[in-house]
Amino acid sequence: MKKLLKGGRVVDPRNGIDGTYDVLIDGDRIARVGRDIPADGATVVEIPTGLVVCPGLIDMHVHLREPGQEHKETVATGTASAVAGGFTAVACMPNTVPVNDNANVTTLILSKAAEARLARVYPIGAVSKGSKGELLADIAELRQAGCVAISDDGHPVATALLMRRALEYAGMFDLPLIEHCEDPTLKGDGVAHEGFHASVLGLRGIPGAAEALGVERGVLLAELTGSKLHIAHMSARASIRAVRKGKEAGVRVTCEVAPHHFTLTDEALGAPIAYDTNTKMNPPLREAADRDAMIAGIADGTVDAIATDHAPHHYDEKQVEFDRAPFGIVGLETAVSLSFDRLLHTGLIRLPRLVELLSSNPAQILRVPGGTLTAGAEADITILAPDLKVRVDARSFRSRSRNTPFDGWELRGGVAATIVGGRTVFTNAQAGLTNL
Repeated sequence: MKKLLKGGRVVDPRNGIDGTYDVLIDGDRIARVGRDIPADGATVVEIPTGLVVCPGLIDMHVHLREPGQEHKETVATGTASAVAGGFTAVACMPNTVPVNDNANVTTLILSKAAEARLARVYPIGAVSKGSKGELLADIAELRQAGCVAISDDGHPVATALLMRRALEYAGMFDLPLIEHCEDPTLKGDGVAHEGFHASVLGLRGIPGAAEALGVERGVLLAELTGSKLHIAHMSARASIRAVRKGKEAGVRVTCEVAPHHFTLTDEALGAPIAYDTNTKMNPPLREAADRDAMIAGIADGTVDAIATDHAPHHYDEKQVEFDRAPFGIVGLETAVSLSFDRLLHTGLIRLPRLVELLSSNPAQILRVPGGTLTAGAEADITILAPDLKVRVDARSFRSRSRNTPFDGWELRGGVAATIVGGRTVFTNAQAGLTNL
């Protein structure tokens, strides 16, 4: 079956496309991008003025929780949340129960994704067995089973020697090592950014240096080994300085920033609701200077990707004292709107740069299909509505969890539709699309 998306603004940074074009889909592949493409038996979908057709968005940092924590999220509910947020693919972290440190767990995750038939799922395997930081996992086995990267996310790689060996091993397969950067001795039992607002509330602090030390270590070891290092959920201004210096020196280092770290600061710990556990994440919300450094890195090209760090938790788990609550928030269904509202509509970046951050660059970092509308590529497409008025309503999330600090926010920009392999898996009636 053929489908012709006609007359939309098409943005494909990898091919230098930004203008009014048609996109012809033939089965599960992109057949052609051009002007005035004849229908030739294809179903014609008129793209309303103002909507944007771009390569499918890819979130390279999510927690799908299955196996072992299905009360928080499953592969099915997580991918339903993903497509509602405009993501045609997600890469899922290994901190499941049991940890994804072997082919059996990887295969289970992939089989659950195949059953759901929504977003594509790319598993990330553990660096160490059980993510305990003692023995390397069998990275060759994980790669063969379908893992696209390795990480002990939730924990930093325990020692510099283990990280060196992991980088060397992963480098044999050109796999990136995704590092949760943190010095455990500096973090201690901290629960919020070390600063004025945590002090006022009597919360134990985590300094930005705890993250930056991990970034510095990672950059040095990536330089030593020549392997690919990706810094997860970067939040501290000293961290971005370290990444910038590493890139200038030719180190194969990339990094991501989550929407909550370019949107919020630690002031949210006390307002509008003090001790709201939906403002508790790791790394924590930091002070304005750190937030501004993340925005500057996004604008100047230092930051390679926007990733959500989607971390669902059950309602009861978050309804406890701040110290006892788990770290993390959901993010798949708010990322696009926050990015439009706080980055694009403020003039900080242009639309092609946003598509790079959310699609093209994640695909290249992970070396997975997508990130382009090139003829012959899989027909993974996101249709964006930059001017759509969005009111965040956590009760309507497709995710199994509701832990977000953005509930009730009014934002400009959202998702009109999500197409995976030529199949329409999500449409937003408010965007005005028909016959898709």
